[in-house]
Amino acid sequence: MHHQPLLVVLRAYDLFELLPCLERLQELGVQHVELAWSTHPHWVPQAIELRQRFLHLRLGAASIVDTAGLAAAAEAGLGYAVSPILDRALIEAAKALRLQFVPGVMSPSEVHLARLWKCSIVKLFPAAAVGLSYWQRLSGPLAGADGLPFCIAAGGLGPADVEPWLAAGVDAVALGGSLANPADWEALAQLVQRLRP
Repeated sequence: MHHQPLLVVLRAYDLFELLPCLERLQELGVQHVELAWSTHPHWVPQAIELRQRFLHLRLGAASIVDTAGLAAAAEAGLGYAVSPILDRALIEAAKALRLQFVPGVMSPSEVHLARLWKCSIVKLFPAAAVGLSYWQRLSGPLAGADGLPFCIAAGGLGPADVEPWLAAGVDAVALGGSLANPADWEALAQLVQRLRP
């Protein structure tokens, strides 16, 4: 993510519905894509097939709120799992599965706990609700000797928000439901070009 501080979150009960989006994202040069976890009976084999088909995408699991989702992400061979919540049981389960886990945080207390529990990456969620300057404001009182964790801002952000949020101090930005029309995709294509190292 240091090379491209951008993630795209895709959501569908049947993962194969995401094929056109994944093909387009790969063509655009997007590197990190999260597949939302669901209870679809074929979620794991479908995720495996997508991982094998889209070799240039680093696929992870999104919306993980229980150990069943974590186990599915690990079984599918996905590179990481992202949650909207901070739950120590999920953090420990992910460690046992040797799966990179990104918990969701919002309050100063949650950021502090995530750091105590050795989470090197966190997801600020929902970022749009707290505003651009929020993460920077936390850096003074919370930074400490080790600094704040690597932060992915997510929730309610669109392509036009990515660069302002990066400039405001977060390390990466996740886009989800904002990619709803052709103008959003065009903005994403231009953004990916600007973010090239």
